[in-house]
Amino acid sequence: MAKKIADYKDYVGETIKAFDEGRVLLVSHGKEGLPNVMAIGWGTVGIIWRKPMFVVLVRPSRHTYKLIEETGEFTVNIVTPQLKEVVQYCGTVSGRDHNKFKEKQLTAIPSKKVKTPIIKECILHFECRVVYKNDLIPSELEKSIIPALYPKGDFHLVYFGEILACQYES
Repeated sequence: MAKKIADYKDYVGETIKAFDEGRVLLVSHGKEGLPNVMAIGWGTVGIIWRKPMFVVLVRPSRHTYKLIEETGEFTVNIVTPQLKEVVQYCGTVSGRDHNKFKEKQLTAIPSKKVKTPIIKECILHFECRVVYKNDLIPSELEKSIIPALYPKGDFHLVYFGEILACQYES
């Protein structure tokens, strides 16, 4: 099977469904060039500033945060339901201590528009360049969100990544 260029708009519904099913991986890489993968459960696709945008949330305590800060880019990769266990694993260990690509037999392959790789075993990929980022402001969050999702006060940074390319498995 080959990767084909796609119009990201054709895959918004599939992407939202993948978030609901826990099948989304974010790949980053730092100055050293080594890729890291983490599970993400929150994000959205849309139009902001007349640009196609993938918005993701990453906690500053995560290894991924450091890597995105170094390069200003990331890829979002959707796995098949059969690989959901890989997503669960990538959400439980840190790239500081584990080479998740090696441990889960994932293959990093070149992207079309960014230096951050995509994952060969995934079925859908979004290549993104950060155009804006912002800290969540606790005082601006709806009150019930903080105790439910931020009991330790570890608030996310929100990255707005312009979608430069979208690829799917044909």
